[in-house]
Amino acid sequence: MTKMKITKNTLVSQKTGNIVSDMDGEKVMLSIQSGKYFNLGEIGGEIWELIKEPTSIHNLVTTIQSQYDVTQDECEQQVTAFLNQLVEEELITVEGNDK
Repeated sequence: MTKMKITKNTLVSQKTGNIVSDMDGEKVMLSIQSGKYFNLGEIGGEIWELIKEPTSIHNLVTTIQSQYDVTQDECEQQVTAFLNQLVEEELITVEGNDK
């Protein structure tokens, strides 16, 4: 499987087939496909909610940065790293890679 590079213009969205629940302010998920359990955490849960519909990395970073005291570079690095983990677990769809 080829891995797409995630850039600020990349569109990401949730894949179907996951059971997601709130647990003490954090999102937890069970992947029906793999049978694996994931704790997305508080911010990961927010990102998960934001990608119900295809959304660009730029929009995600802007939204998260407006809610937390973090630099744009740090936010972009952390959001991208989190999304790369979701890609590896085949939990999200990645599209629209330009450049």
